[in-house]
Amino acid sequence: MKTALRGFLLLALTAVLVQTQAQAASLPAYDLELHNGELKPQELRVKAGERFKINLHNTGNTPVEFESRSLRKEKVMGPGVESFVVIHPLKPGEYDFFDEFHLPDARGLVIAE
Repeated sequence: MKTALRGFLLLALTAVLVQTQAQAASLPAYDLELHNGELKPQELRVKAGERFKINLHNTGNTPVEFESRSLRKEKVMGPGVESFVVIHPLKPGEYDFFDEFHLPDARGLVIAE
């Protein structure tokens, strides 16, 4: 019985993860490169009121930490790692983000218009 329950839970979790990844793939996406303390681009212009994702690419040879208190997101990545964060619909305005491991220089803005 325990094996069947474990199998069912694993199948259910897999289905949820696949659905979440499919939803993230269909969102508007913006690329952000983090390279040893340099952010490219430093500004991301997005449509206000629309969910979107930011594709994170650590092209440097040091770890990075994408962080934004105003967006309520945080992601630590090793060298060469790619990942993403999904952002909830934003009101018009500016939202800061930074690479916590490379402050004070590695700062940027999401501008919702």
